Amino acid sequence: MLHVTLIAGTYQPDRCGVAHYTSHLREALAEEVESVVLTTQAAAETLQENRVRGVVQDWKLTSLLPLVRAIQTIPTDVLHIQHAAGTYSFQRPIFLLPLILRTFGYRQPIVTTVHEYGWWEWQPKGIPPELLEWLKQWGQQRQWWDREDGFLLTGSQAIITTNVEAESAICDRLPHLSDRLQRIPIAANVEVAPIERSPARQLVRQTCGWSKESFVITFFGFLHPVKGIENLLFAFKQIQTTIPQARLLLIGGVESLALPADEAKRYWDKLQVQISQLGLNEKVRMTGYVSEAIASHYLSGSDLGVLPFNHGVTLKSGSLLALLAHRLPTIATYSDPSDPELTAAKIVYPVPPRNSDALALALLKLIENPDLQKQLSAAGSEFVKQFSWEAIAQKHLQIYKSLLG
Repeated sequence: MLHVTLIAGTYQPDRCGVAHYTSHLREALAEEVESVVLTTQAAAETLQENRVRGVVQDWKLTSLLPLVRAIQTIPTDVLHIQHAAGTYSFQRPIFLLPLILRTFGYRQPIVTTVHEYGWWEWQPKGIPPELLEWLKQWGQQRQWWDREDGFLLTGSQAIITTNVEAESAICDRLPHLSDRLQRIPIAANVEVAPIERSPARQLVRQTCGWSKESFVITFFGFLHPVKGIENLLFAFKQIQTTIPQARLLLIGGVESLALPADEAKRYWDKLQVQISQLGLNEKVRMTGYVSEAIASHYLSGSDLGVLPFNHGVTLKSGSLLALLAHRLPTIATYSDPSDPELTAAKIVYPVPPRNSDALALALLKLIENPDLQKQLSAAGSEFVKQFSWEAIAQKHLQIYKSLLG
């Protein structure tokens, strides 16, 4: 059995999409890989799992030495870093880790999964911008470091991206690393629970206090200001006169790494106020955080999915894949430029972001067109079959074994 040490900025799967992904990856690899997660003390204390160890208080420079010591004391075949800037509280010292490990004589292969790339760079205070830009370019041209992620990518023997945007950005900026780069798309963030559609529909309507005739439109994922939920509420209000039996179900918690407790409560309250002002109290239900099984039951009992993200939806959205896996015809905003894979697949009904009128028209069109619903449902469920945790696990194993071989 292989032994893999995973580093996660925070390992709280119920509050972080990257941690949720890492948790699913560990489960999918469990038969052939024994994994240990190194994370913050706060995250480890929350989970209380034997193989999740809190070794740092935070991700500042002073935490690197205890992290290095922990890595050196754990017998492992591969060190695998899961990276997204927000999961490390936008602290940059993690980018020095490969360099420091090699300096201390660490010789095991290092793999880095880049969940996002090309949108944010370190701008430390006290260094003139011209000098900083020169240093970034100077080191990158010599293939020593990367202007965005320091030594993290140049010091890794394999780099995994989860989406085409990150892959393209890395190839453009660091072409000499292309032979180390592999793209492994994510899978749905909720597996389809075994429940028939009829009892699932009954469950949703009974739980929410809605009639059997209700047409349930569902949003799934963390509630956050960038998800376009306010626009969705305005659009939903517009269709009420034409489709009075329509109901809106918002599945997902609010508190996350991107929206801490106080901000989460304020945003929850803001949505509740908007729902009340629009006169939708009896027609909109916010579930808060629910288990994966319950979320799956709710999705199976819904009629239509909608993801109105302000910046558009791409295939790196686990929520999108979950909606498609549950055979929901789905309306999704498109990004600019749009995800080429998503656009070519024609598996969602596209609408422009931040446009409640266009969203309302799309909702009406799909609700009134059962044939289009069936078409999107069939196309989406077939398309999503290629994204499975089993396939993801096998591709990771191939990478691990090739490095060790």
